[in-house]
Amino acid sequence: MRNPRRVMLAQAYVLHHRPFRDSGRILEVLTREDGRLSIFARGVRGPKARFAALLQPFRLLLLSWSGRGEAPSLSGAENTQDTGELPAQHLISGFYLNELVLHLTTRHDPQPVLFDTYHHALQALKAGAPLEPTLRIFEKRLLQTLGYGIDLLAEAMSGRRIEPEQYYHFRPGQGLFPAEGARADALAGRSLGSLANEELHDARSLKDARTLLQAALAHCLDGRELATRSVARSMARKGS
Repeated sequence: MRNPRRVMLAQAYVLHHRPFRDSGRILEVLTREDGRLSIFARGVRGPKARFAALLQPFRLLLLSWSGRGEAPSLSGAENTQDTGELPAQHLISGFYLNELVLHLTTRHDPQPVLFDTYHHALQALKAGAPLEPTLRIFEKRLLQTLGYGIDLLAEAMSGRRIEPEQYYHFRPGQGLFPAEGARADALAGRSLGSLANEELHDARSLKDARTLLQAALAHCLDGRELATRSVARSMARKGS
């Protein structure tokens, strides 16, 4: 339900929040019908504050807000039947999804397909799905939804079909090009087919998908470093 000044009970996820004045927060939320928004939430800081326990990342919420302009004011928040929690070992991955969405989307641009992709990725992680395939498929779908999808079935210049037994290089912004032999830095055609079909079941397919998608995302991010990747590398060094 909505009118020019008020939206009622819209599906939304909190991506990020930061303090606002004494007891408020500025929420960055992803909604299904209105895209990414900044919303002012007043009186929500503190353990006894209104909505304090509810406005957390990784929970599907029903949010209401009102007001014109770039940043309306929160007027209500309700839980949904999505009560599952993201496992602690997947929290950094959840924040990685949030950071990608924050960096690669613009405010007030409705993206219902992206919302569904994000929702399904979180649900998969909550249900115990394998981490790496879930992240790679989310990255692939994110790029497709935002208009940066990679043609995984044909070479960029010639249009020739990608062959499972051949090897390829990826050039960001251009596509896939044949490589000479099975060089260590080349992508296996079979891996590209697995990514196209979203069937990443073996180590080589996962490795090649990660290499390809990180290059594509780095191109879209214009060299900006993601904080979650820095944290993940730091955690890996401490654990080794």
